[in-house]
Amino acid sequence: MATLTHTVTEAHTAQAVGSGDVPVLGTPVLLAWLEATTVAALETELTPGTTSVGTRVEVEHSSASAVGATVTTTADVLRRDGRLVIFTVAAHEGARLVASGEVRRVVVDRERFLARVTPVGD
Repeated sequence: MATLTHTVTEAHTAQAVGSGDVPVLGTPVLLAWLEATTVAALETELTPGTTSVGTRVEVEHSSASAVGATVTTTADVLRRDGRLVIFTVAAHEGARLVASGEVRRVVVDRERFLARVTPVGD
């Protein structure tokens, strides 16, 4: 399990990130915070040379958070299947649920993964 705490700033708003025209926490930022929490949950388990990559996100962003709000994100392992790790994730502003869902990550060998990426211009 991992827990991270974030404070919503103007840079995190839907207006700032282009996902809407209201000055509240933008969904793309919230998704990044939730993914960062899953990364933190795996941090101590990864062996040298491995990393994890996100493969699927399914989240309901159910409540708006204003600039200045403190949002706490959590990630708990729901299931493991080989290299696949499925997390339940949630975001709260105090006791109020802001978002919930699942994030999937796959543990990969960093060098092998990067070797399969074609550089731009090639």
